[in-house]
Amino acid sequence: MYLTPQHILLAGATGLAGEHLLDRLLTEPTIARVLAPAPRALAEHPRLETPQGALAELLPRLSGPIDTAFCCLGSSAEQAGSQEAFGAIDRDLVLAFGRRARELGARHLLVISAQCADPRASRPYCRVKGEMEEGLKAQDWPQLTIARPTPLLGPRNELRLLDQLSDPLLRLTPSHYRAIDPCALARALWRLALEEEDGIRIVEAEELHRLGRR
Repeated sequence: MYLTPQHILLAGATGLAGEHLLDRLLTEPTIARVLAPAPRALAEHPRLETPQGALAELLPRLSGPIDTAFCCLGSSAEQAGSQEAFGAIDRDLVLAFGRRARELGARHLLVISAQCADPRASRPYCRVKGEMEEGLKAQDWPQLTIARPTPLLGPRNELRLLDQLSDPLLRLTPSHYRAIDPCALARALWRLALEEEDGIRIVEAEELHRLGRR
């Protein structure tokens, strides 16, 4: 019998998507514990545990039980410093997180990927995202949900001029191109976490927009 998620592991809680998802999780009365390792302290909450440090170093020290894991890790070559560093975060660290979540008992992993994810893509960003997806599929999760949203709306820690110029335009385009509000993405991820659908499910941008509506 599938149970409502109660013990959550969240990676990427200090990012744009992760912080909105964390806020969402902490408002859900059914959740008993959110374990959110982070590089810095987060706001205190009685149901939130936030070990501080580099995620790769924290993973072996995390403890369960965990039933549902969310991975909101994401960077770019510019942010990471190189293509190699980008791959180490968006592919290797995501896969390490998935393995550890599974060891802690999680049966459902929800991960944010990208619309263009393809392990055979010529563009490095899309190829790394595709390799990440293939690696997670190989982990044989009872339930794996891969979300492929459009770009996120709203302020970023390192907001680029192109983002500022494109946000108003992306609000007016069709949903498979239109940027998604991070609050809407958080709502969509939580609704997906409540669904019982064993196996692999890839959720494209249009469906994320639909699920994210109030």
